[in-house]
Amino acid sequence: MANVDLRAHADRTLARNMKLLSQHELNGFGGMGEGMSIQMTKDGRRIIWLAHEAAPKNFTAVDVTDPRKPKVVVQTDLPMSKMRSNSLDVVGDIMAVAYQVEERGAKEAGFELFDVSVPENPRSIAFFSAAGPHSRGVHQLWFVDGEYIHMASGADDFTPHRPMDDQIYRIIDVRNPTSIKEVGRWWLPGTSVTDTEPLPPLDYPGFAGGGFRAHNTNVYPEKPDRCYLGYLDGGAMVMDISDKSKPRMVCRWDNSPPNLGFTHTMLPLFGRDLLIVTDESIKPNAEDWPKLAWVLDHRVESAPLPISTLPLPPKDIFAKRGGRFGAHNLHENQPSPYSFRSNNVVIGTFFNGGVRAYDLSDPYRPEEIAYYVPAAPTLSPVGAIQLNDVFVDEHGLVYTVDRHVGGLYILEMNLRS
Repeated sequence: MANVDLRAHADRTLARNMKLLSQHELNGFGGMGEGMSIQMTKDGRRIIWLAHEAAPKNFTAVDVTDPRKPKVVVQTDLPMSKMRSNSLDVVGDIMAVAYQVEERGAKEAGFELFDVSVPENPRSIAFFSAAGPHSRGVHQLWFVDGEYIHMASGADDFTPHRPMDDQIYRIIDVRNPTSIKEVGRWWLPGTSVTDTEPLPPLDYPGFAGGGFRAHNTNVYPEKPDRCYLGYLDGGAMVMDISDKSKPRMVCRWDNSPPNLGFTHTMLPLFGRDLLIVTDESIKPNAEDWPKLAWVLDHRVESAPLPISTLPLPPKDIFAKRGGRFGAHNLHENQPSPYSFRSNNVVIGTFFNGGVRAYDLSDPYRPEEIAYYVPAAPTLSPVGAIQLNDVFVDEHGLVYTVDRHVGGLYILEMNLRS
């Protein structure tokens, strides 16, 4: 592979132990975000809900009961053009959708709850505003227990020193949809104008796109008193949320410098004392290399220690394929009966590097065991696939989406060969 010019062959599919069952371009609106969640309807259908990367579409529901014949059952529009949904979660028949706006102060910023018991007719039941003069709204949310939403969001009363430090960790009680309320919040000390702590310095002031702000806010039933928080340029934190009104940082791991930050996701592997941490690639042609998925030893909770990274294909090949190349999202072992959960196998998306699966039986030497790199979608603005997110169901079927135009890919993964 090292002698192949993959930029000249980005229209070729590359695969190992994964095969394509179907692809759906989602009615011409195939630019997808980071929200994927599966619902089982009362009439026995399997529906995957997908958030869009950008307007005009809000979310799409696809019937994947037959994964070889996916069918769009509903596709909705956003209320305005300069916003996106990007993140969603479904618990039972209730779906939470995050709304992030381009212009600070827009009233559409926040999240919305929908009754999706009839997928063809999603019905709004509540809206929580995160609008404010310095807020772009909600970038990501985590809603897996039906009671609380953990989210990366601006707020009407939060003023950051720097505009791009605007997303903080917020905990919202949604048990009563008629009276939704915030119960706790946390931000990196020094980033608010109200803080007495010094403003943390930017490691790379000339590097556009960064910021000290929350991203993924994962909470699991195995440890409901912990939030596994990705904080972009602030690194990765484990938060003690035993008192939701007063989140407290237990530990922090930050690889910037020397790396360029943008810590995205922290995935705990319970029973293994391991953490998987990804740093998102946000620049084309690997200009922000390396953006890796790290394996951390977490036997001592207060002192996470990096011990390896998930191996990637060669930079000098994939960097030239077009668009971004590097780590991004992981299948997050969502605590759902319809989610694949493993302490040994990790699956992630790597933009033009496709979707890849790794065996962590030996965490010091992770082994790549499967991958699928789709050919460049027709009309791709970067000339290559940009796989943005991944969800794996309880049967091991892999659902992954393209950031720009490719829509939904459904893959069968074979981990036995």
